[in-house]
Amino acid sequence: MSPRIRPEGPHRGDDAVNDRTTAAPAPALAGRVTLRPARLPRWGIGALAVGSLAFGVAVGLVGGLDSRAQWGLIAALVFVAATFWLSSVIEGRRYAADRMAAILVWACFVVAVLPLASLVWETVARGLPGVDWYFLTHSMNGVLSWQAGGGIYHAILGTVQQVLLASLIALPLGLLTAVYLVEYGRGRLARAITFFVDVMTGIPSIVAGLFILSLWIMMLDFGYSGFAGAMALAILMMPIVVRSTEEMLKLVPNELREASLAMGVPKWRTILKVVLPTAIGGITTGVMLALARIAGETAPIILLVFGNSMINANAFEGAQSSLPLYVYEQWAYGTEEAYDRAWAAALVLIAFVMILNLVARGIARWKAPKTGR
Repeated sequence: MSPRIRPEGPHRGDDAVNDRTTAAPAPALAGRVTLRPARLPRWGIGALAVGSLAFGVAVGLVGGLDSRAQWGLIAALVFVAATFWLSSVIEGRRYAADRMAAILVWACFVVAVLPLASLVWETVARGLPGVDWYFLTHSMNGVLSWQAGGGIYHAILGTVQQVLLASLIALPLGLLTAVYLVEYGRGRLARAITFFVDVMTGIPSIVAGLFILSLWIMMLDFGYSGFAGAMALAILMMPIVVRSTEEMLKLVPNELREASLAMGVPKWRTILKVVLPTAIGGITTGVMLALARIAGETAPIILLVFGNSMINANAFEGAQSSLPLYVYEQWAYGTEEAYDRAWAAALVLIAFVMILNLVARGIARWKAPKTGR
């Protein structure tokens, strides 16, 4: 093979070397160069909010607008427009669009929270003066609608008994149904049960009350009682228990089941000793939320419990009362004294439901699996 002949003359590499050696040094930068894009200062959004609020108030005063909501709406529109324009000028349109999305999310959050906060504030402000020891430990026996005094002891007793009876009916059926659907259910029967559970989740409470009314009172000729109301509440509670328990059982890893079965443990014992203890935190949360859901039901209680101003500790015989029914009855009287009792009972009912939710969260955190770092 003949050697490769290298052409004579200057080469590209030599030219590059000569260029580097002969080129003049680059001039120094005139200022500091940063890659950080321009951003609105932290106080800019606050200043825009204050300015928009002042503008809305000024327009409302000058224009003679009486509604404070109109002032707030004007201020909100000005704030959104000013923020988008200023962000577009300083930060660019893409970052301005991101800010608008964040403002939209916060606006939806505020709109969702405002009615709840207003409801709680109104209930506490009107109901707290009427809640005392006498109110909690006495009934309405002998107290007329226009008279002051009276209490809600009979309503609290009825609510506790009815919720307890509904739990005794719904919890075993709901838990066992969920275990069947997750651990045993296959084929058409499981699909049919799942379909009807989903349908029961969305039925109105008045339908459950009408069903028990027609079956228990009209057909079987039993009277009005707290147990009749508890059966309607159990119908409303059962699908919630089934769905929540089913989802919690599905989250249990199959490896735990397989390890237990591989050791020769029967399936029923695996479910009882492995699956249910693992999911007990989520199951408890679902049960407590179902209890909080039925504690405030009014429609089936009006149809089936009928109401009673005296203390009736027997939930299986005679009319009873409950906190939702008590609030409904007092508000229907239309007197100032009855209104005060209704607001106080509503506050007690909210506190009862809140306690159930706090207990559910505490049990869920206590029973939650411990995770390491």
